[in-house]
Amino acid sequence: MPDISGWRKSSYSSQETSCVEVGRVHSGAAVRDTKNRAAGYFTTTAQQWAVFIDAVKANRFD
Repeated sequence: MPDISGWRKSSYSSQETSCVEVGRVHSGAAVRDTKNRAAGYFTTTAQQWAVFIDAVKANRFD
């Protein structure tokens, strides 16, 4: 298992429990569901994460 540090969720989520959290791993990011943290997480490379963030900022998921 990778060493994951700094799990956090968006400040826009406030006290919501239906969110995702992102943690830092050596090679990129880890993502998990706050409703079911025990279900695990998936990881992405730094390049995959950057492409995803760029797509979110460009509203490609609206």
